[in-house]
Amino acid sequence: MDYRRLGASGLKVPALSFGAGTFGGSGPLFGAWGNSDAKEARRLIDICLEAGVNLFDTADVYSNGASEEVLGEAIKGRRDAVLISTKTSLPMGDGPADYGSSRSRLIKAVDASLKRLGTDYIDLLQLHAFDAGTPVEEVLSTLDDLVRAGKLRYVGVSNFSGWQVMKSLAEADKHGYPRYAAHQVYYSLVGRDYEWELMPLGLDQGVGALVWSPLGWGRLTGKIRRGQPLPERSRLHDTADFGPPVADEHLYRVMDALDAVAQETGKTVPQIAINWLQQRPTVSSVIIGARNEEQLRQNLGAVGWVLTPEQVKKLDAASEVTAPYPYFPYRRQEGFARLNPSAV
Repeated sequence: MDYRRLGASGLKVPALSFGAGTFGGSGPLFGAWGNSDAKEARRLIDICLEAGVNLFDTADVYSNGASEEVLGEAIKGRRDAVLISTKTSLPMGDGPADYGSSRSRLIKAVDASLKRLGTDYIDLLQLHAFDAGTPVEEVLSTLDDLVRAGKLRYVGVSNFSGWQVMKSLAEADKHGYPRYAAHQVYYSLVGRDYEWELMPLGLDQGVGALVWSPLGWGRLTGKIRRGQPLPERSRLHDTADFGPPVADEHLYRVMDALDAVAQETGKTVPQIAINWLQQRPTVSSVIIGARNEEQLRQNLGAVGWVLTPEQVKKLDAASEVTAPYPYFPYRRQEGFARLNPSAV
């Protein structure tokens, strides 16, 4: 397993990490992902650790805390062998204090996560969404207090826009608060929006990407093909509306390229899609999920080899779309490109 720095921080994370959204799954979204109990979760974690995957990502909102509880039970007796990443800010109830990133909410949420996880510190806490109703200074000063108290080691964000990340980093630098080391983002061969603004920001500011849904919300499993209906057991039947939309023709074009590379490499479609991500700038770790041991072992096969430059070009060409304004001039016009050499 390859280990990489998380952005500009000193934390080393594995190229692959495990998403625990399948642990204790319930409800229309998380129930469709999986519902591993502590025994099954313990076995999956065993396999991960054997392969060198020691970062486990969860969130308080995953099945209303059940994911954290199952993860905490499954790592009992080996806390020092794992890195725990969790997230907060999304609603955990209907009350005004049940969501957001205010000082009172963050302190309450971190203490609740620590209890569910059965630990006294979190390696990486990420804000699950930007809270426009709370001053950035209040958020950062609270995170600083939680780091100084030993409850958090590193902090990051998830699903922020570029200006939201940059404003937070500027305030952190101004006041000496902890900088966001990570940005957990959606990024895949059928969803490359991350490249337009957030990737150049990450390069410039030293923010590492933790990639969620690397298979395009389950579309790049190899089971979807042009002219064929969705498989009967696909979770897309129940969860497609929750995730990022993908035009059918774009998906089929990417799948054609993945199939061609699969024939050349002997690797599976998911393995190729994940391997492509690992070669992208700023990507510190790709979060993989699995409902069972077979899926996990398949996804672990995405490391230990690399795509050739020609194969990468083939996938790049098939997955590229026109960037929105103001980004497309930097892709198409030489003068703009010269002025912005960091454009991806």
